[in-house]
Amino acid sequence: MAESSKDDLVQLIKRFGAYLTVRMSNIFSISFHNLNARSVGAIAGLAVAIVFTWRLLRSPSTPQRRQPKRQAPGGASSSSITSHTNAPFSPSGVLPSEDARAQNVVDEFFQQVKPTLGQIVRQKLSEGRKVTCRLLGVLLEETSPEELQKQVTVKSSVLEVLLEITKYCDLYLMERVLDDESEKKVLLALEEAGVFTSGGLVKDKVLFCSTEIGRASFVRQLEPDWHIDTNLEIVSQLARFIKYELHISPTRTERSASNVFSSPSLEQFFGSV
Repeated sequence: MAESSKDDLVQLIKRFGAYLTVRMSNIFSISFHNLNARSVGAIAGLAVAIVFTWRLLRSPSTPQRRQPKRQAPGGASSSSITSHTNAPFSPSGVLPSEDARAQNVVDEFFQQVKPTLGQIVRQKLSEGRKVTCRLLGVLLEETSPEELQKQVTVKSSVLEVLLEITKYCDLYLMERVLDDESEKKVLLALEEAGVFTSGGLVKDKVLFCSTEIGRASFVRQLEPDWHIDTNLEIVSQLARFIKYELHISPTRTERSASNVFSSPSLEQFFGSV
């Protein structure tokens, strides 16, 4: 019986380990060189959870009383064997309740260490301290300077990510416009959306130009760690000078360089939707 209990424990630990590996691969997708103090704390907590779970599963369960054997009369022996064969059987020797208990412990642990949006932003940006970003198609619903002459609409879905970026990075916004009236409309729309209330972004860091080349020139002069743009041509031109770039495009595009990433939207890149 002692040998059987030992085998049961070994099988349970193996199944627990396999399940834990899957969960870790889904949660901790950030490379080790980006680990911060909170990430190290999460890993330490994980180790504690493993030890706690092992000790929990190691504790002996209440032994079941063995029923006295009865000598089956005559032909009843065959019926008894059939009944025993049809009983539930776990190939690993692990009771379903024990397996579910291990899974619940892991689920509860990972729910507690789920990274915040701020942590994700810093990890995704590789601790970059300066970011430049165009407005059209990224922060604004409009996609052309002509549309800005009529209206300016800030994407509500991107505001939370934008404000998190301003907490950790020196952010500059820029766009090509056709007239001064468009500039005023853009600044007013950003102000009404609450972009300037957090203190991380001021109106002086919203830059305007009249050509696409002018925007590329802004980026090179600012020398950011990250540049975010929808124009693939500009992204390709700047790839030699900027450490990292994010190309925002609703359609999947071929990666133009190793330091260029792609996403349908800014909020999707940070996994906030």
